[in-house]
Amino acid sequence: MDKRYYSLDTYLKETFHEKVYKITLNGGMTCPNRDGTVGTGGCIFCSAKGSGDFAGSASLTIPEQLAKGKAALQEKRPVRSFIAYFQAFTNTYAPVPYLEKIYTEALSDPDVKVLSVATRPDCLDEDVIALLSRLNRIRPVWVELGLQTIHPDTVRLIRRGYDTDVFDRAVRRLRDAGISVIVHVILYLPGEDEDRMLDTIRYLNRCGIQGVKLQLLHVLKGTDLDALYQRHPFHLPDMEEYIRMLAKCVTHLRPDIVIHRLTGDGPKELLRAPLWTGAKRTVLNRFHQYMKENDLWQGKDYHG
Repeated sequence: MDKRYYSLDTYLKETFHEKVYKITLNGGMTCPNRDGTVGTGGCIFCSAKGSGDFAGSASLTIPEQLAKGKAALQEKRPVRSFIAYFQAFTNTYAPVPYLEKIYTEALSDPDVKVLSVATRPDCLDEDVIALLSRLNRIRPVWVELGLQTIHPDTVRLIRRGYDTDVFDRAVRRLRDAGISVIVHVILYLPGEDEDRMLDTIRYLNRCGIQGVKLQLLHVLKGTDLDALYQRHPFHLPDMEEYIRMLAKCVTHLRPDIVIHRLTGDGPKELLRAPLWTGAKRTVLNRFHQYMKENDLWQGKDYHG
């Protein structure tokens, strides 16, 4: 394990014996935390595009979005295998016949090796899970859930809109259906210190999940988080502090959990802070260097 952690790249090469690239798609859905079902403002950190700032255009069909995404990737490198990633907003928040149509369109592309669906745990009823289970017998299906934190006071602050026991039930039902679960965690949410962040990591170790995405909190212009940050600036780390905290999260993480993300790069035109996150490659290189310098590896501090 050259990277000293179980990276998505390593997992994909083990599974498919080649590099597999992600194409982000937009299924044209919204979110119950925006349309009034759960709330109207959405999570306070979420952009107007529902965390789908890099996703395709909903004005295009799924085959058209895939073709456009393929062409962009193939301009830079020889690529032949892809993950169809439904990213924008809540991608199970629609009638099942519509979901079946767009998911099947994605899986009908022979170059698509995996269907990945980002959604909320409160938008996974029995019919949706049954659909995902059927598709999972055709090609692997991953469901990505935005947990972010387990702490109730932070959950209320960020307006997540569901309790953690809802997440627990969703994970159990997805795993019972044989579907892989990937969980999003945001580090340095307002008021969260090292112990609280590690509490969330330890919790994930007990959940039976298959993957995790770790990301530093981004303050994006125009969000409610941005308004909060400008009124009452809260602590955001510099790169070295973030690298140290990230390393602690990784060393406490169960070693079989695939790490899909270690940092993020919000749209440069929207990013208020921290601006250093725009240099994603620099952050990753420094993290790899730090792990080697300190002889750290995923699971070193995990006690199952």
